[in-house]
Amino acid sequence: MSIGDITTLLRGGVMQVIILAAPILLSALVVGLVIAIIQATTSIQEQTLTFVPKLLIIMLILALAGGWMFATLGDYTRALFARIPEMLR
Repeated sequence: MSIGDITTLLRGGVMQVIILAAPILLSALVVGLVIAIIQATTSIQEQTLTFVPKLLIIMLILALAGGWMFATLGDYTRALFARIPEMLR
């Protein structure tokens, strides 16, 4: 196994993490930003006000995109397992 192969495996793994985490993180970011703008305009500085909407949107995104996420991760894992024999050479 060469350095190029290892680099390709690491790059693929990092890309999978980014692709799988992006929908959840971006949705939580948008909800947090909207809540922060609402808090700034109304002068309500309640800490728990940001937690509940973020939790709900994260659960909603996981419910909607969870199947796709697991399928993508399963495909990537199968591809890695299929490459094991060529890695041993």
